[in-house]
Amino acid sequence: MKNEDCNLILLNAARITHHGDWNWKDINSPFARLYMVENGSARVILPNGVHIIQPGHLYLIPAFVTHSYESDSIFTHYYFHVYNEYDIFDRYNFPFEVDADELDVLLVKRLLAINPSIALKYSDPKSYDNFPTLAQNLATSSQKSLTLGLKTKGILNLLLSRFLEKATLKQEVADKRVKKTLRYIRENIDKNIHISDLAALCGLNHDHFTRLFKKEMQCTPSQYIMRKKIEKAQLLLVSGEESMKDIAYRLSFEDVSHFYNTFKKVTGTLPIAYKNQYK
Repeated sequence: MKNEDCNLILLNAARITHHGDWNWKDINSPFARLYMVENGSARVILPNGVHIIQPGHLYLIPAFVTHSYESDSIFTHYYFHVYNEYDIFDRYNFPFEVDADELDVLLVKRLLAINPSIALKYSDPKSYDNFPTLAQNLATSSQKSLTLGLKTKGILNLLLSRFLEKATLKQEVADKRVKKTLRYIRENIDKNIHISDLAALCGLNHDHFTRLFKKEMQCTPSQYIMRKKIEKAQLLLVSGEESMKDIAYRLSFEDVSHFYNTFKKVTGTLPIAYKNQYK
């Protein structure tokens, strides 16, 4: 991973007190959530079980991780919604919880102090976890002054580094040639990527490259490319107002039918149904 991959964008931030009303189910967002609890406690249900969030820790929920919240008492917490264009949250297994030291607490408070006007109007994820709101938040973030932008990203990087210290790669790739092709795929996912071009990038023939890639990634190059295109499509569906046809052609699918069939094969649902979840 290069430094420019860690281009974190702050979408929302606030300190809020809940009175047993932090109860939302099956949330799945194209951005990550960073929490720090000040008083009280609540429960977060993740795919690996139920977790209690309480003072003295930082908590991170990566993008596209389905989760739920439960609370039955008063608790106060800081929240930050963070977007990353290069999807660092997809490439690493981050811990959900790390201990928060005095500096972390000061950084959280400072981050909110310099970004005081981007709180959510409503706590219900359905009111903000949708493509028009994300697009608007990204546009608002891009209008920050250079000074504020640098301060914000600097603090976000410091806080994320606390989790990155204990993170592990989701896919350990030993071969440098395959690493090179993974980066090429990520940076050119909107193009029609040919396996022969990837093989040439590695200085290998088509068959040799395919065997090497499958050994490292446990899937063929074509399967990996399609999966990454669909992940990009998921983000576009919830972060913009492009039509299905525009998204299909933007990601270089043969036609809309091919896009629909591939999307359903990868996600188990049709793109229109996926998009409607966020309306």
